[in-house]
Amino acid sequence: MADMSLTKNPMPEQDPVERACNFDEVALGYTEELARAEAKRCLNCRDPHCRQGCPVQVRIPEFIAKVNEGDYDAAYEIIKSTNSLPAVCGRVCPQEKQCESKCVRGIKGESVGIGRLERFVADRHMNREEKEEIKVPESNGHKVAVIGSGPSGLTCAGDLRKLGYDVTIYESLHKAGGVLVYGIPQFRLPKEIVAAEIDNLKAMGVKIITDAIIGKSITVDELFESEGYEAVFIGSGAGLPQFLHIPGENLLGVYSANEILTRTNLMKAYREDYDTPIKKFSRVAVVGAGNVAMDAARVAKRLGAEHVYITYRRGRDELPARKEEVEHAEAEGIEFNLLNNPCAIHGDENGHVTGIELIRQELGEPDEKGRRKPVAVEGSNWVLDVDTVIIAIGTSPNPLIKNTTEGLTFTRKGGIEADDNGKTAREGVFAGGDAVTGSATVIMAMGAGKTGAKSIDEYIKAKK
Repeated sequence: MADMSLTKNPMPEQDPVERACNFDEVALGYTEELARAEAKRCLNCRDPHCRQGCPVQVRIPEFIAKVNEGDYDAAYEIIKSTNSLPAVCGRVCPQEKQCESKCVRGIKGESVGIGRLERFVADRHMNREEKEEIKVPESNGHKVAVIGSGPSGLTCAGDLRKLGYDVTIYESLHKAGGVLVYGIPQFRLPKEIVAAEIDNLKAMGVKIITDAIIGKSITVDELFESEGYEAVFIGSGAGLPQFLHIPGENLLGVYSANEILTRTNLMKAYREDYDTPIKKFSRVAVVGAGNVAMDAARVAKRLGAEHVYITYRRGRDELPARKEEVEHAEAEGIEFNLLNNPCAIHGDENGHVTGIELIRQELGEPDEKGRRKPVAVEGSNWVLDVDTVIIAIGTSPNPLIKNTTEGLTFTRKGGIEADDNGKTAREGVFAGGDAVTGSATVIMAMGAGKTGAKSIDEYIKAKK
């Protein structure tokens, strides 16, 4: 019998004042009691719209029914049948825009906490004392290369390995995980969780070669010609930061969010037992208001900044970051300067940042995406006193693959052109995730990895 309570069971989390000074995970996860109480709220709809909202088609009501029964192993198997990274998705998916936005409980009250339940099941499985033996699928004799070990590459590799393919992932950094290890902070996604998910793939027989830059160490052509792969999936992400192109952007103390996050997350600059250098901040302006901007702001706070400001040219209703990220940032003391657009960065005679010049904005008519366009208020310029500016306005794909690979076509913004099945203009090459779309969500990239694996399987079978 479903519980008719209109509100979700709240997620236990660290106290905001304490967590603003540490890198431990903010959300602490449901207890068994909370998970079962939340599972009881699911109506187990005959036609589950929540599933249609999930890019990897998790069998949502089925796994929640098993949580309700207390059969957590069965719940895990159901999730894992379509989602190779459940502990990651339970933490970083924008469920409120996907599965939970379609939940009928959300019509009167709050939707079921699908993401919280997925995390509970995945964590419980990971923390079991007796470790399950991972089944190694029998080889079907076909070889596929995957470029990039972020969410799309890991998903594609996992799905292909389950079908028996001999899969090798090529990763440019020294550690596998892509944006999951260099982009998303420890307090949102502990790196031990990512490592455990990757270890599961390795145990299934997926090979990972790190420090391999496609276009430098080896080209796509060589993967086919000298390494003998029959298909290649490009899931190389979008790691090239975009900048504002305003005066003062070359001053000392201006960073891309990518640099701050990579130093902190991948290279562990926040830990005293690591030698990675990172500057001490005092007053920080973060330009942008997506999830990456929230991550950069919250990292700066934890690294000791007294004041951290989010500067964004639109208003509160237009913030692109997840609602939960915004609420967490505010609770931790991040200050929001909305309806303000940067027009210059000021510095002293030594070339160090001293302030960011902002111009107030008003919202005008909606643009082609339906978002109201910010319009500058003439003569409203003012200077915010800061010593550091972090730019978080988006990323685009690295041009290396574009410059070294014949036969692919690209969008105006440098993304690889691929159809709905992940097929590119070059035979045998498939692509997905941020390398195609530009920066998007982890789960969208995973959906693209899934699609790519299915298309590669069909392509190789058709060739036989």
